[in-house]
Amino acid sequence: MQCPLLYRFRVIDKLPQKPSEAATRGTLVHAVLERLFDNPAAERTPGLATALVPGQWDRLLESKPELSELFAQDPEGERLAQWLAQAERLVERWFSLEDPTRLEPAERELFVETELESGLRLRGVIDRIDVAPTGEVRIVDYKTGKAPRPEYAEGALFQMKFYALVVWRLKGVVPRRLQLVYLGSGDVMTYDPVVADLERVERKLLALWEAISLATRTGEWRPRPTKLCGWCDHQALCPEFGGTPPVYPLTVRPADTAEDGQGRMDPVRAETGRPVALDGH
Repeated sequence: MQCPLLYRFRVIDKLPQKPSEAATRGTLVHAVLERLFDNPAAERTPGLATALVPGQWDRLLESKPELSELFAQDPEGERLAQWLAQAERLVERWFSLEDPTRLEPAERELFVETELESGLRLRGVIDRIDVAPTGEVRIVDYKTGKAPRPEYAEGALFQMKFYALVVWRLKGVVPRRLQLVYLGSGDVMTYDPVVADLERVERKLLALWEAISLATRTGEWRPRPTKLCGWCDHQALCPEFGGTPPVYPLTVRPADTAEDGQGRMDPVRAETGRPVALDGH
């Protein structure tokens, strides 16, 4: 939805992306908030949480050594120290938004996957799921950036409705609440979905997959310029910036080929053998 050409670069061409300080800081903060709940409720204090930051950074570096490139030009470690301090402030701010001593998450960093009747597979990783004694489910997602302006709130909630749809199709339960926690600005956005919301999201996802299928079949992935272009790693390959995309790695097929037994087009399976899937993130 953000940019079809960027989708192609990431999913089909699988072009490498440089690690960014902002995204990596988000990963680090998520890891700290997940690990904090390994401790008894009374010990979940701001001091303990910030003390987890250096260790979680070391673990992140161990699993993804390429992240060391972020601070390769920082021999004195000053930028790294400032970056870690920023992560610590985000963790501390969380305590003003939620009280971890009163929370016992049912799930943390939960991988979920389901397949719709159409054959479209949905999957994603949910930061936290809380289940009330009455059985009501709350899906929580942490954001290390700032809350969007009201006119962009619906776009932010789409990810959460995606997760809610997956949970509904998996468990037959509509989550009672969707909650976005913005650590960058100290805001909490909530939404209480109903079945009609999730049905609309399902229809939108099916339409989105049809658009992806068409672009996969024809090889026509158009760029969609926005303010986010300034953060894109692939400007040199983008026609909007005078670049030329790499040679399309899939065979361009006419519309009457690669259909399934019901006359539906499944170009990704036809070209690569991989199942049809959309990832929520």
